[in-house]
Amino acid sequence: MHSPSLWQALRSPRYLLSSWPWRSAAYLLSGVLVGLATLVSLLLLAVTGGALAVVLIGVPLLLMFALAGIPLAALERRRLRLVDPVVLPDPHREPDGTGPAAWVRVRLKEPATWRELGYALLFACVLWPLEALVVGTVLVVCGGLLATPVVMATAGGGEEARVLKIWLAGSYPQAFTAALVGMLLLPVLVYPLGLVAVGRAALTRALLSPRDAAVDSRIQELGRSRMRLVDAFEAERRRIERDLHDGAQQRLVALSMTLGLARLENPGEPLSGLLTKAHDEAGTALVEIRELIRGIHPQVLTDRGLKDAVEDVADRSTVPVDVRFELPERLPEPVETAAYFAVSEALANVAKHSGADRAEVSGGIAGDDLVVEVRDDGAGGADFAGGTGLQGVADRISVLDGRLRISSPVGGPTVFHVRIPCRPATAAVPRTPTGKRT
Repeated sequence: MHSPSLWQALRSPRYLLSSWPWRSAAYLLSGVLVGLATLVSLLLLAVTGGALAVVLIGVPLLLMFALAGIPLAALERRRLRLVDPVVLPDPHREPDGTGPAAWVRVRLKEPATWRELGYALLFACVLWPLEALVVGTVLVVCGGLLATPVVMATAGGGEEARVLKIWLAGSYPQAFTAALVGMLLLPVLVYPLGLVAVGRAALTRALLSPRDAAVDSRIQELGRSRMRLVDAFEAERRRIERDLHDGAQQRLVALSMTLGLARLENPGEPLSGLLTKAHDEAGTALVEIRELIRGIHPQVLTDRGLKDAVEDVADRSTVPVDVRFELPERLPEPVETAAYFAVSEALANVAKHSGADRAEVSGGIAGDDLVVEVRDDGAGGADFAGGTGLQGVADRISVLDGRLRISSPVGGPTVFHVRIPCRPATAAVPRTPTGKRT
């Protein structure tokens, strides 16, 4: 793919008056410097590492040689901006763990690492000498012609000067003619210089941004967009929960209190019976709306965290539930919410379908993941095809790059296993401020 801005500028009549000739020259000249440094570095790493490999000292150097294409590719993506404003995406993914070992392990498994090493070898052995040849030709030809009068006045003693090692200028008029030719030739050579820069940028883009990198970039953007949607849906859920709590629930509370006061006035029948019935209906509606609010987003999860929210769900379960949670601190809000609703769905299935006498919920941090497990002693046979609840849990967890596994052989037991990547950092997770509710 051609560099769009430079390629279009080359076809414009104002190309010589723009900054693009200078940017093209800077791109090629910097390529010579970077390529020479790359050649020296690769030679040192390969020779020294190979010589010392027998005593294991050279192994880290050979490892550095294998990974040398990564920083070079990062520099090339930045240098490409001189002639191409389109950002070249980074094909590397984030390591699964922390520390240098995890980073090296992931990089050695990525095809992009070896592709970038190949680019580094091609750059060091072939590309920069060609760039040096092109830039050197322009500088030598134009610079040699333009410098003819200076050479005659200094080295030639004012009598003669050798022009480009080709012909001899024996007078100042001939010397200034050569300088004029160099001045006229410079704009002409600027165009092939720009064409070489376009081709060089296109080659860099083709080698460092293959099709799979573009697909990975789209996948990453899709993942980010899914996270933004989840955050938006969660914010909307929280808004609905606040509106119900502060609006409809408070009105029902006021209505229930008013009906209760009306009953205390001891009106006669049949009004007393109607008031009693209305008071009971208001109480039932209040209980239902509180359950609805808790299902939308439980206040205990916001105020006290995942452990207390799970214990609250377990206390309300019709099947006895033992809870064993070990969490060092608050987790990111999306992780807590996904884990809470996963446990809620699992315990609901235990109560409705398993026929279990007892269940157990355990959870904790394993590495960089939150691991939650719900186990029951029921009849087993649970699967995703049984309804939309488990599939909804799986979809919610997958947005966070989590995994859901269910082991439920016929006859039991059923084990509901959830693993969600997280980083326990309370300060990094903004939470919606809430007041104390009744």
